[in-house]
Amino acid sequence: MDIFGFTPTDLGAAGLLVLVVLLILTGRLVPRATLVDMREERDTWRAAHGESEKARQAEREQVTELLELSRTAGHVLTALPRVKEVGTDAPLAEANDGLQG
Repeated sequence: MDIFGFTPTDLGAAGLLVLVVLLILTGRLVPRATLVDMREERDTWRAAHGESEKARQAEREQVTELLELSRTAGHVLTALPRVKEVGTDAPLAEANDGLQG
C-alpha cells in the first residue's frame, strides 16, 4: 500500500506520526465524532429535501387545478352574450352638463 509515495514499513515511528498528521490536515482522516456529525447533518438535509419535494409536488398539483379552472372560466366568459351598444352616452352627458351649470 503506497501512501504519499511511501510504504508504511519504510517510514518508522516518526514517519508514521508525520503521515497521520498529513492525513488529518488533508481531511482524509477525521475523528469518529466528526464523521457521525457529518452523517447526521447529511441525513437531516436529505429529509428536508424530501419534504421540500413533497411540498413542490402539492404546489404543482394546485397550480394545474387552478390553471384548468382559469381556462374554464375564460371559456364561460367568452361564451356569454355581449351587450350591444345603443349609441353614445349623450343622455348622461346632458345630465352631467345640467348639474355642472
